[in-house]
Amino acid sequence: MPVIVVANPKGGVGKTTLATNIAGYLASRGRAVMLGDLDRQQSARTWLALRPQGLAPISAWEVAHDEVVRPPKGTTHVVLDTPAGLHGRRLDEAMKLADQVLVPLQPSIFDIHATHEFVRQLLAHKRSGRVKIAIVGVRTREGGLATDQLRDFLGTLAVPLLGFLRDTQNYVHLAAHGLTLWDVASSRFERDLEQWQPLTQWLDA
Repeated sequence: MPVIVVANPKGGVGKTTLATNIAGYLASRGRAVMLGDLDRQQSARTWLALRPQGLAPISAWEVAHDEVVRPPKGTTHVVLDTPAGLHGRRLDEAMKLADQVLVPLQPSIFDIHATHEFVRQLLAHKRSGRVKIAIVGVRTREGGLATDQLRDFLGTLAVPLLGFLRDTQNYVHLAAHGLTLWDVASSRFERDLEQWQPLTQWLDA
């Protein structure tokens, strides 16, 4: 049962957006998905409460007393959203569970430096040959100087860059209704689905 952890030390970088859309993708493929939330704000749980009935189901993965409860039998995939400032015991707990760790990174010098240290910590926690770690650029603008700088920086890290997700209100509008890119059929989202292809290939590998 793969556990996919979405993590970054900074807040407001799109972790919940990434986690919910990963869960939506897996659910659209017929997987029995549970979405967990280690963040005290419980944004992922709020999103689940908004999700309309009749869509590909995504269940909540309960966290009680700050400890992750084992998912029930029949679960095929778990997606875990994490809080800002993930470190210490919480980081140890997440890395013990993780099969895949996806780190969203915005094209900001402050985010870049914070994430560099965080990736170093992830690699230090990584169990030999077991956990896959990758980065995805988020809220990026194609051809922008900041995006080019981000690409250059990521070339110095020992983890793969899966691609870039553009800065668009599409994710905001979908989240407001408990939806993901895979719940809607509209040409409006074709560019976003195209950008997700390297991510979904990595998830399926």
